[in-house]
Amino acid sequence: MILRPVQDTAADAEVVQYVARAAFASLPDAPAQAAPPRPSVYQLARTRHLARTDPQGCWIAELDGEPVGAVLSLRREGVWVLALLVVVPQAQGKGVGRLLLDRGLAYGRGCLRGMLCASPSPAAVRRYRLAGFTLHPAMQLTGRVDRSGLVDPGDIPVHPGNATHLHLLDSVDRRQRGSAHGPDHGLLLAHCEELLIADALAGSGYCYRDGGEVKLLAATSKRIATRLLREALARVPEGVEARVEALTAEQEWALDVGLEVGLTVETRGFVGLRGMRPPATYVPNGGLL
Repeated sequence: MILRPVQDTAADAEVVQYVARAAFASLPDAPAQAAPPRPSVYQLARTRHLARTDPQGCWIAELDGEPVGAVLSLRREGVWVLALLVVVPQAQGKGVGRLLLDRGLAYGRGCLRGMLCASPSPAAVRRYRLAGFTLHPAMQLTGRVDRSGLVDPGDIPVHPGNATHLHLLDSVDRRQRGSAHGPDHGLLLAHCEELLIADALAGSGYCYRDGGEVKLLAATSKRIATRLLREALARVPEGVEARVEALTAEQEWALDVGLEVGLTVETRGFVGLRGMRPPATYVPNGGLL
C-alpha cells in the first residue's frame, strides 16, 4: 500500500469522493439507495480547495493501484481540523484508517487545539478517542419549517454578507474557536446560497445557508446566534427540508429554535475536540469545522 498526496485535479477530487461514498454507504444507518449519489459540486470543490491550501494534510491510500482510503485535514492558526477520513469497506479493519489518520495528525503536530466530526462508526470513534479527542455526542435538526413558530426577530438587523465582511467573519471565528477560517470563507461564499451578517451593539455573527442546510454559524452571543438561526430557517424555501447538524449540548439555544419551528431532533455521531471546549454560540461545518 502507498500513500500519495491529493492533487488539485478533478480526477483526484473524484477519487476522494468515490472512496467517501463507498465508506459512508457501509455505515449501519446509511439509507438504502439503488445507486450511490453523485458527489456535489461543493464536495469536489472542497477537496481541491484543501489540496491547494493544505497539501501536506491531504492523502490518498492505494493498494495494487486502486484507491482504498483518503484523509483531508487542515491547519488554521493553531487549530488542526480533520475534514474527512474514509476507507472503502473491503479495506476496513486492515490498518488503512490508522495510517491515514497518523499522516493527518502529523500535519497537525504543534497545534494546541483540534476539531473533527465523527460518524457513528465504532471503529472511527475508537480511533479518535485513542488520538486524544474528547467525544461529544451530537444531534441534528431536520424537517420542514413551520413558519407559524417563527418568533418576531426583534431589534437585531440581519443583512446579506459578502467578501467585504471577511474581517468580521474571522474576528468572530477567533472568539469562538480560537482561529479564523481564513481562505475557507472563499470556498463557502462561492458555494453557499447566501451569507447572513448581524453586527449590532448586542454583538456580531454570521451564518451560511445553502438551500435548507445551515452550513456554518458563529456569533459572539446567544442572542445574535439565535437571531441568525431563526433568520436562516425563515429563508429555507417552501417544501425544502431544513437541516442543522453537529449540535452538542452546548447549543441548546439552537435546539430550542429548531423545536419552535417543528424540526425533529435526532442523535448523529460525535463532535471530537482536543485542547478546547465546545464553542457555545457556534454551529460547525462538518467538513471544515
